[in-house]
Amino acid sequence: MSNTTNTATAANKAWDPKSIIAARVAQELKPGMLVNLGIGLPSLVANFLPPNSDVFFQAENGVIGLGAHPPEGMEDPYLTDAGGGFVSAVPGAASIDSAMSFGLIRGGHLDLTVLGGLQVDERGYLANWMVPGQKVPGMGGAMDLVAGAKAVIVAMQHAAKGEPKIVPECTLPLTAARRVTLIVTDLAVICPTDDGLVLQERAPGVSVETILAATSAKLIVPDEVPEMVLG
Repeated sequence: MSNTTNTATAANKAWDPKSIIAARVAQELKPGMLVNLGIGLPSLVANFLPPNSDVFFQAENGVIGLGAHPPEGMEDPYLTDAGGGFVSAVPGAASIDSAMSFGLIRGGHLDLTVLGGLQVDERGYLANWMVPGQKVPGMGGAMDLVAGAKAVIVAMQHAAKGEPKIVPECTLPLTAARRVTLIVTDLAVICPTDDGLVLQERAPGVSVETILAATSAKLIVPDEVPEMVLG
């Protein structure tokens, strides 16, 4: 993961679904934040931050200050993110043990976590793991992150194999009984509220009708839904 990629690079990237999601989520990160990026798609978010963004990335396995993916051949087998991906460390980075790392998470010191999702329901509850013991994703640190972080952004594709992932009620085990802060997909930005899921933005070139057709949950649709500005 990196917080050193120039915004010009982001602007010139082809807007594939994952890039749309990561670039839009990156806009929610502010200087001084302590942020945890989940495994997979969320780890791409840092690539869309400008140089010297002063955002600090934390990994559950005990690093604060994750840097760019190292050049091929320069990987350090002892420096990885929580998913086992090779990373570098920015100046001033700290190595801490897992107890301290989860103390930060469980103690409410993380400003934001960005996690992938399998389902989000109309209450804004997240399901992003499956049954332990099977050859499918497990809970990992997600439960602690959703319960402990000050804000939770779900970064996921809007549908999987043609099936909506934003649903009336999750059929998979819930990660935590807490409403997430924001949902960012390749089609839309959706904000869970007391009144329901509010459609805030559309991906470039995507219509409201397309979003509704790909969503089985009820959405609150304002009169005007602007397009995402991705840079």
